[in-house]
Amino acid sequence: MCEFGYCTAVGERATIGDVAARAGVGVGTVSRVLNDSRHVSEDTRERVLRVIRDLDYRPNRRARALSTGRTQSIAVIAPFATEPSVVERLRGISHELHGSDHDLTLLDVATPDQRDQQYRAVAAGDRFDGLLAISLAPTDDEAKQLARAALPTVLLDCEHPDLPRVVIDDVRGGMLATRHLLQLGHRRIAFMGDVADDRFRFSASARRREGCELALRAHGLALEEPYVRVGSHGRAVAHRLTDELLALPEPPTAIVTSSDTQALGVIEAANSAGVRVPQELSVVGFDDLDVAAYVGLTTVRQPLRTSGGIAARLLLERIGRPLGDSVEKLLELELVPRRTTAAAGV
Repeated sequence: MCEFGYCTAVGERATIGDVAARAGVGVGTVSRVLNDSRHVSEDTRERVLRVIRDLDYRPNRRARALSTGRTQSIAVIAPFATEPSVVERLRGISHELHGSDHDLTLLDVATPDQRDQQYRAVAAGDRFDGLLAISLAPTDDEAKQLARAALPTVLLDCEHPDLPRVVIDDVRGGMLATRHLLQLGHRRIAFMGDVADDRFRFSASARRREGCELALRAHGLALEEPYVRVGSHGRAVAHRLTDELLALPEPPTAIVTSSDTQALGVIEAANSAGVRVPQELSVVGFDDLDVAAYVGLTTVRQPLRTSGGIAARLLLERIGRPLGDSVEKLLELELVPRRTTAAAGV
C-alpha cells in the first residue's frame, strides 16, 4: 500500500487507504486532514478524524516527512539536562509534543563551547522543523542565523527581543522571597546565587539578586557585600558558601537562594554546623521542585512543567505559521511558605 507517495508493507496496521474507504473520501482528502489543510469542510474533517481514531491509524512518519518537506523533529538545546528544573521543563515539552507527530531531540550543553557549537549546527543544518532553547539566550548573531535559516524558534527561561519567549519575572521572584523574610523581621539577609558566565548567557540568578536588593532598599536596607555569595550551581558548593556565611562575625539570620538545589545545600550546612533551621536561620529557595514540599522548604514557585508545555505549543504554532509576531508569555510566580522560615529571633 502506498501513502503520501511512499510505499509501506501491507500488514494488520491500518493504512491511509483504509481510512479513506471507511470515511467515504479520497486518499487526498485524508492527507489534507492530516496536514491540517483549510481546504476541507468541517463535517468531512470530523468524519475523517473519527475514522482515524476508530482504526487507530498512525501515519507513516517517513512518508509524511517526504510529503510535507518537514523532518518531524524538534531540537531542544538545554544546559545540564539532568538538573531537576530542566527535567521538569522537558517533561512539559515532551507531554505537549506527544501525539503531535514530532520527535524531540535533546542537545545537552555542559560547556560554553558546546553551547556555541549546538547553536551553529542547528542554524546551519536542516535536521529540525523547529528549535526550543532553554535558559540559553542566543546572541544577536545567532538570532540572525536562525532567521536566515527560517527555523521557527521559541525561547524558554531566556530572552531575545526578536524571538518569541516564555519567561518569568526573576526580579519579582527575588523580591517575593526577600519581602517574606522582611515581614518576618529579618534584617541580616544574605543572597546566594550562581556565578556569572557571559558565554553561557545565564541571567536568572543575577535578576533574582536584583530583586533581593530592591526589596531591601525599599525597607531602607542594603545587601551588604559580605552577605553575597556566588558559585557554580550545586548543593556541595552551596554547602561551602554557607559555611563561609555562618563563620562571619555577624552571620545572617536568613538566606535567599536562587534555586531549591542551593537551598538544600544551605540546610545541609546549617545542620552540620548545629545551626537550627528555621529557629536560627531561615532559608528560601526558588523553583518549587518536588523535593521542596518533601523537606518543607519555603520557596518561590515557578510553573516549570507548565512553561515547557506552553513553549512547545507555541513552537508547534510557529511551525505551522512561521511569520508570527515575537510574543512574550509571562508566567506567574508564587511565594510558598513552609517550614524553613520563621520570625527572626524565634
